[in-house]
Amino acid sequence: MAFFSAQPPYINPIIPFTGLIQGGLQEGLQVTLQGTINTFAQRIAVNFQNSFSGNDIAFHFNPRFEEGGYVVCNTKHNGQWGPEERKMQMPLQKGMPFELSFLVQRSEFKVMVNQNFFVQYQHRVPYHLVDTIAVSGCLRLSFITFKNPAAQSVFSTVQFSQPVQFPRTPKGRKQKTQGFHPAHQAPMAQTIFHMVHSTPEQMFSTPRIPPMVYPTQAYTIPFFTTIPNGLYPSKSIIISGNVLPDATRFHINLRCGGDIAFHLNPRFNEKAVVRNTQINNSWGQEERSLTGRMPFSRGQSFSVWILCEGLCFKVAVNGQHLCEYYHRLKNLQDINRLEVEGDIQLTHVQT
Repeated sequence: MAFFSAQPPYINPIIPFTGLIQGGLQEGLQVTLQGTINTFAQRIAVNFQNSFSGNDIAFHFNPRFEEGGYVVCNTKHNGQWGPEERKMQMPLQKGMPFELSFLVQRSEFKVMVNQNFFVQYQHRVPYHLVDTIAVSGCLRLSFITFKNPAAQSVFSTVQFSQPVQFPRTPKGRKQKTQGFHPAHQAPMAQTIFHMVHSTPEQMFSTPRIPPMVYPTQAYTIPFFTTIPNGLYPSKSIIISGNVLPDATRFHINLRCGGDIAFHLNPRFNEKAVVRNTQINNSWGQEERSLTGRMPFSRGQSFSVWILCEGLCFKVAVNGQHLCEYYHRLKNLQDINRLEVEGDIQLTHVQT
């Protein structure tokens, strides 16, 4: 199996959105979109297509809320639509959050809605020609994600590019905070996707350590969960939510037994994001410096991406690099619990 780099997430994309799929579609790739349908939505569309023109669409997934609700699937070749395939069922609800996953298999796409199988669509054109995704309609996307389990075993192949950018880490522990080094910026907006190698029998599960994604109803505050097999270089954790209008503070803790390896603590009254480690119930020295302004706002949504590397954690908020935090507890595998608490509402957690 060839190793290919995991594509970084596009976060909070502006709709309509069109973006590249790095390396094109490959068998076993799972593409996951999460967001909310607008209350006045009539139609939405997710297109897997060749180039930005929209003349060649391998898979057009088109929920329509009129006439009781149904979903149209189709293919466009050289600007001409083929025969429609309709499923007279509407799995999405206006005004409600959703998770939509597409699994590329050898002979078809398989579609999951809110973690339930919905439909499969036989390939009419070679799927490897697809290099672009387009999303349109009355919806708001939190992200689209790609993840490649093969890359987890070859950490040196994992690279991050726009829209989520982390500055390169030079050798040596201490460094000045750097700006971004833009790579190939995806046009127009931001989003997130997961690449997952899978057999038909394992549909939508990964053979190694799949990221744990929790359903909306599980997001009670305080939120506690385990991190399967702990942390390791290239492991990422994603937390999305909404800050309450009268918020004072909240925190994200990565725990190692009774200790807190990484404490990320936005404080709105202080307009600060405090980082620290607690060992044997004793806090270490706080880190507060930021190159930019406070990235969290009362009453606004947010998405935090924590990337574990060999020397440090790198943190991005809403697709922009926030900080680096060098490991004070070095045994990464023992950092295996996540806690989220404070004045927020959670909408998505992936460990």
